[in-house]
Amino acid sequence: MTTAHIQQTHYRLSLDNGRHEFFADEPLDVGGTDSAPSPDELLEAALASCTAITLRMYADRKQWPIRQIDVAVKVERVDGKTIITRNISFEGQIGEAEKERLLQIAKACPVSKTLSGTIELNSSIQ
Repeated sequence: MTTAHIQQTHYRLSLDNGRHEFFADEPLDVGGTDSAPSPDELLEAALASCTAITLRMYADRKQWPIRQIDVAVKVERVDGKTIITRNISFEGQIGEAEKERLLQIAKACPVSKTLSGTIELNSSIQ
């Protein structure tokens, strides 16, 4: 579980998952102090990091000669719809069949599954 704590500084907050404390904020143009990633940037980071880690694990297990994996994620909202774009690139000699398999594996990373599956969001005030 991760908890968010915000006081009166617009809109910097601390996040705590029990092992790490980290921060979020909003950009200056919406009244934040731009001192940390925005919530959307944290969502982008979650998908990018989950994808890269999952691909690294798979490539290592297969012993494919991939030196580096780069994942870029962009979240946009257009006409009431959320569009998430993920671009993946590799450094190393792999064929098209391996690239296609890695794309399938990317779609199976836990965060990707969460974002593309049915989501139930339960909220309460205590």
